[in-house]
Amino acid sequence: MGFSWYPIQLSFFVATLATVSTLITSILAVRWLIGKNFKGKQIIETVIFLPLVLPPTVIGFLLIIVFGKNSPIGTIIEWLTGTTIIFTVPAAVIASSVIAFPLMYQSIKTGFLSVDHAIIDAAKVDGASNWQLLLWQYIPLSFRAILSGIVLSFTRAFGEFGATLMFAGNIPGHTQTIPTAIFFSIESGDLSSAWYYVIISILFSFVLLGFTNFTRAGR
Repeated sequence: MGFSWYPIQLSFFVATLATVSTLITSILAVRWLIGKNFKGKQIIETVIFLPLVLPPTVIGFLLIIVFGKNSPIGTIIEWLTGTTIIFTVPAAVIASSVIAFPLMYQSIKTGFLSVDHAIIDAAKVDGASNWQLLLWQYIPLSFRAILSGIVLSFTRAFGEFGATLMFAGNIPGHTQTIPTAIFFSIESGDLSSAWYYVIISILFSFVLLGFTNFTRAGR
């Protein structure tokens, strides 16, 4: 098999897109949920956190069911694009996003709940809309929590294996990421390539997590 830079480049690309998508969806989801009390709210949040406890292969299986050719979503995607999304780079992004979403959601929720309500009430008195509260109050005042969520989600997406392998596959030069490259390098007996990928993953994750701890210490 041999060492290749492609899995590294793809892992960064997938993790970046997954982080951006989870950041946007988490901000919207948290803003919608924290200010509401309704029947079913706990069920929704339980579903949000399921990827933290479910085996990644279960997530991969469910994604195949949801986006497969026989599903409504899969049928629409195939009608629009002429092909299935399974075993493609977008599939890797979706799998990583689903796995990383709970970490981003929890970080942003913690940040939003820590915002002083007196500040929010004062902004409301001044006539701020919900979108203005989100953009000019909640997000800036939750910056450190959001940054922590970005780092944690990125590293989680960067290292995602099980769901990605099932949903996006392991096609060298196409959908092969660092985790799948490590697995198949070991399986093929190419330990030197596996070591390269492992060392790169450890160093990168160490730097990101160290940066997170540094920003937290700077509070």
